[in-house]
Amino acid sequence: MNITHDWNEKGLVENRVLEHLRKLGYTYAHGSSMDQERDTQTELVLKKRLANAIQRLNPWINENNLTKTVRSITHMDFSSLMEANQHFHELLINSISVTQDLGKGRKGQTVRLIDFENLENNEFLVVDQFSITNAQGTIRPDVLVFVNGIPFVVIECKSPTLHPDKQISQGVTQLKRYQKENETLFHYTQFLIATSNDRAKVGTIGAKLQHYSEWKDPYPQTIADIGPNATPQDILLEGTLKKERLLDLIQNFIVYEPEDGRVIKKLARYQQYRAVNKAVNRILNNDKPQYRGGVVWATQGSGKSLSMVFLATKLRRIEELGNPTILVVTDRQDLDQQITNTFKRCGFPNPQQAESVSQLKSLLQQGPGATVMTLVQKFQESEGEEEYPELTSSENVIVLVDESHRTQYSSLAMNMRIGLPNATYIGFTGTPIDKDDKSTVRTFGTYIDKYTIEQAVEDGATVPIFYESRMVDLHVQGQSIDQLFDRFFRDYSEEDRERIKKKYATEEAITASSKRVRSIALDIIEHFEQYIKPNGFKAQIVAVSREAAVMYKNMLDELSDYESKVIMSAGHNDEEHLQEHHISKQEEKHVIQRFKKPMEEDELSFLIVCDKLLTGFDAPIEQVMYLDKPLKEHNLLQAIARTNRTYNKKTYGLIVDYFGVSRFLEEALGIFHEDDVKGALSDVDAEIPKLQTRHRKAMRFFDYQNKDDLDACLAILEPEDIRNEFDTAFKKFSESMDMVLPSPKAKPYLEDLQWLGKIRKLAKSRYHVQEGMDISDCGEKVRQLIEEHVYASTPHILFEPIDILSNRFDEKLDEIKTPEAKAAEMEHAIKHEIRVKLEENPVLYTSLKERLEELIERRKERQMTIEDLLEEYKEIMEEMRNNEAESQEHGFEPKQYPFFQLLEQKLETHEQESVKELTHIITDIIQDHAVIDWPEKNDVKREMRKKIKKQLRASNCPSKDVENIALQLMNLAEVHYKNIGY
Repeated sequence: MNITHDWNEKGLVENRVLEHLRKLGYTYAHGSSMDQERDTQTELVLKKRLANAIQRLNPWINENNLTKTVRSITHMDFSSLMEANQHFHELLINSISVTQDLGKGRKGQTVRLIDFENLENNEFLVVDQFSITNAQGTIRPDVLVFVNGIPFVVIECKSPTLHPDKQISQGVTQLKRYQKENETLFHYTQFLIATSNDRAKVGTIGAKLQHYSEWKDPYPQTIADIGPNATPQDILLEGTLKKERLLDLIQNFIVYEPEDGRVIKKLARYQQYRAVNKAVNRILNNDKPQYRGGVVWATQGSGKSLSMVFLATKLRRIEELGNPTILVVTDRQDLDQQITNTFKRCGFPNPQQAESVSQLKSLLQQGPGATVMTLVQKFQESEGEEEYPELTSSENVIVLVDESHRTQYSSLAMNMRIGLPNATYIGFTGTPIDKDDKSTVRTFGTYIDKYTIEQAVEDGATVPIFYESRMVDLHVQGQSIDQLFDRFFRDYSEEDRERIKKKYATEEAITASSKRVRSIALDIIEHFEQYIKPNGFKAQIVAVSREAAVMYKNMLDELSDYESKVIMSAGHNDEEHLQEHHISKQEEKHVIQRFKKPMEEDELSFLIVCDKLLTGFDAPIEQVMYLDKPLKEHNLLQAIARTNRTYNKKTYGLIVDYFGVSRFLEEALGIFHEDDVKGALSDVDAEIPKLQTRHRKAMRFFDYQNKDDLDACLAILEPEDIRNEFDTAFKKFSESMDMVLPSPKAKPYLEDLQWLGKIRKLAKSRYHVQEGMDISDCGEKVRQLIEEHVYASTPHILFEPIDILSNRFDEKLDEIKTPEAKAAEMEHAIKHEIRVKLEENPVLYTSLKERLEELIERRKERQMTIEDLLEEYKEIMEEMRNNEAESQEHGFEPKQYPFFQLLEQKLETHEQESVKELTHIITDIIQDHAVIDWPEKNDVKREMRKKIKKQLRASNCPSKDVENIALQLMNLAEVHYKNIGY
């Protein structure tokens, strides 16, 4: 394998990938050499290699069944890409069944496609530039990884010289385009990688950019093991494509989870893979059950439930464990349901939910292989039992306890240990272990793995949470509660006064007073309207009591048009006004589904709760929690984490505190190790230093420049690389502003934000930028500020690029004062027009492109004045404008004229009249064959090309040029006659 190190994408990235995989033991082959192994370039699976692997892994298989098996893989017929991919993944994991007589009559036999036990029994091949053709054209992925002839991983490489923000995004865009243009390749793909060496991310089919993630830890290796200069690409390749890890990921760490009516394919993130394998290693490498357990802490929102699924999946497959009984324990009904649903949705085989105390006992006594889900509350004595019985003394029982810090101390958890004395206990928690909590460590063992709040935010697995205090005065008309009591109940004894006070003048009663709730409800509505709703997010209100929750609901209904729902537990003796809000389990489920939908699909904006939905509740669309209840320690940390889930364009979660939980928060954070809770919650003020830095970075582009001279400021942004740098700086600045607003501390930066936003919009217009330089990604409240300012301060500026062929373009030019700015506007407008029209008329626009490039070069070398340059640009524009008139003069429709210009250029020795006649004949041939979707029908294209070539030969076109001219005419046909059949 001869790999050169050129300073381009191939040398800096692709070759490094190939070299790395070769070191990992992969065989290398160039794509062109693979063509000898395929009948056509439409074939994706290397059939000979697949057949050889099947024979090697299943030596008993006969020829007929071998052919059948290969065909069942290469000819999968499914209505959707995800359906085919899921079906193929199941074949890989569970094998294919064929009927064959192995000496004891015809029976079903399983055919393995992969040997998961013996790595070297498989063939690992890496191929670059592998061409794949179908009706839509040819794609050529940079790198493909084949196992036993099947394409498992697609790697797209991008140059590290691209703008940092574009490297991975362009790679993912390309991978999405491949999935659209050649769906069949992705029937087999297990995961996809986009890399530029400096940046590398992994995702699955159908994933958007935000769902691709880095692989930061090559566990069980360390980064130091890879080498002193390990790049993110090296770490990701080592972490996911080392042979044993690739097969481990495919077998144990991929799930297909239905979500909102569609199936999502999910691959473990690096921390999930690490935690599960650390847990497995601890279980396998300790003789006694009490040493096999431990605690996995995965920050709220970072995929704890899926980690439990992955661990259960892997434990079930490990031969040494002999098909263990797996028990999943929670202490809340909603969590029990959530985890059971996660297991079921991910296709985990037969999880059984214990419905009663007695059913739990019988499920745990049925022997190995069961997967049981239960509430810890079901570990109670049955009627008549004095003490809890031993259910099984087997060591082959593994108990996964969710939110372990809550459930392990009570008598119920003690019963669990009496019933399962030799089980291994693994605790999963979304909050860290307390500093003084000896009991968790004693019960489960030490940490197996930690994934801290700070790491989760840094990885983008969760968003940071900001805290804002909006306290309401609790004094009653200036007098204290004690004084009021003394006055109103002066006739009562001191003892009676205390009793009355204790019963009726509680903090809860004051918190739920109607005047106070009304005041807060008004503030919530205003805050939501200004800062949450514009970005399309939703809110949760946490009230101190069920009474207060209903009061909040009534106030929202009275004071706003926002739809809200109360979700609370029903009391048997509830009064009528509370009963109105009792809903069934089914209705509650429906309300939660509605809340999770985007605002444009469902306008349910607020969920109002008291105790429910504070743990184990996942609604990524929720950005803010309005908190009016004293929560403490773990409960507080868990509640605030409702806002940290990632969602499109969500950069942070927000806790708005009306109760004053900050004192509890300090206590809560104080009970944990400092490193574990670093970054748990940030005051909005914590963003100010970052805002100041980002403001400076965005403004520095215009240092020493008069801010009122728009043309001079725009000239700074003319070079594309400077424009991209400015774009990144502005986005970061606007992101910080989005977080700090509505704090008055954002005020000093408002004017600059608006000014920069205006410059950014004008740059988009002047330099005809087609992507980026747009303010839709800045957060809606920031966007509105900019929009208001731009339209208020510059009413005559036209922001969208104007068609160069229209008279409005001339009017726009007249508004520009300096000749330099005029030339820049014309140059970028001409470039834009050429870029858009080149495909439609390659002859005219290639010639104009060359002319423009020559003029730019001459101007750079000071060979012409600015006035001469403007004259030349006007001539180019005139030529563009006159093209349509010329086509009519020659007797052509506008779409025929490019064919004439192409033929006139290629057949320069022919008379003009004969070229005109040939143009009409060829466009008639195209029109006659242009049925609906004809560019996707190979037989139609073949016939069309054949007739065009025949006509070219009949017109004395040199035979050496016929093929090339026919190809260019066909390309033009696909542009101009694509939709003619409709």
